[in-house]
Amino acid sequence: MSHARLSRRQLLQAVGAATVISPLSAFAQGRCMLTFGSASCNTSDIPPVFAPTGWKTTSLEHLTFRVADYKKEAAFYIALMGWTLRSDDGKQAVLDLGTWGSVIFRQAPADSFERPASAAPAEARGRSGQAAPVHAVVESFCFGIEPWDAKTVEAELRKRNLTPVADNDGSGFESFRVKDPDGFDLQISNGNFAKRRRLNPPAAKLSEPAPFAATGWKTVWLDHFSFGASDYKKSTSFYCNLLGWKGTYDEGSQNECLIGDIGDIIIRGGNPLDPNFGKGGGRSRLGIDHISFGIEPWDTDGVKAELEKRGLRAQIDTSSRHKAPDGTWVPDEIHTAAFKSYHTATPNGYNLQISYVTHDNRLALPNAVKPKPSA
Repeated sequence: MSHARLSRRQLLQAVGAATVISPLSAFAQGRCMLTFGSASCNTSDIPPVFAPTGWKTTSLEHLTFRVADYKKEAAFYIALMGWTLRSDDGKQAVLDLGTWGSVIFRQAPADSFERPASAAPAEARGRSGQAAPVHAVVESFCFGIEPWDAKTVEAELRKRNLTPVADNDGSGFESFRVKDPDGFDLQISNGNFAKRRRLNPPAAKLSEPAPFAATGWKTVWLDHFSFGASDYKKSTSFYCNLLGWKGTYDEGSQNECLIGDIGDIIIRGGNPLDPNFGKGGGRSRLGIDHISFGIEPWDTDGVKAELEKRGLRAQIDTSSRHKAPDGTWVPDEIHTAAFKSYHTATPNGYNLQISYVTHDNRLALPNAVKPKPSA
């Protein structure tokens, strides 16, 4: 691969039996970070799931959440992340992340969400240390592609044994919904939602009061989706060949892909070349368990202070690491690390990550943490 890029986050779950390490942080790289090249972290290629379409992803049309209280979630992001309200029909709110992306928060019953696992990561826990309920789930994402011709797109999807379902709004927006290898809802469109977003600035007002004073931050970049798959190699092949995404390099348990000039996605999961694949190892949580957004202006201490001033967690995630004098691995200090970010929780319990990453420095972390083969 032309880019040396390694994904970031996730506590190291499985290392070689003879390898003894200290925890790196609440969020680390993939489970192969320190066992890169071992049998369970085989980075060999697999046959592509199908031939490339030749399509290019040109826009993040929208990301859709189910949430137990969509108004509180919307008010939170408006105040904290500088998002703007495009519409609110009493059942869902559509927010813009500037001119480059949109998010839909859709109301759902609180009892429709699963209880968190007892071993939930620290960012999903309250101040008591107990697992907090998560009443927010990403149910789909929609991307615009080029070139677009509805009949051709449908034919190409069917040729790849997908079952496209048309989803058009009658006013210029055209799309098809398909399922990825794990059944996640992927919507592929003509990019009309993004065109409307650029031409018509949002001007709606939310009835929910702001939870706190606005930070003045601006969300400028999709740092990454953290996307769990049962077979990360298969899912990586699926998205890269279907939507023209570019893998960086294969770490053995995940691959961070570039979604054109929109942002990145870390596709994590089981490795089909692992001798123990399918026997309970690898990543079991499917879908998008957290999202990292890059903001401006960034001030490492200032961002932490603003989060804590609003009663929010500010959990450090630098992801890269170095050896201490005693030989143990320790996380890099946030002021000197190549990657700087904090995790916090939204009103509905979603794991929101806030970072300093922008389009221009999107490869800073991958270049810093590229794994080395184990001796």
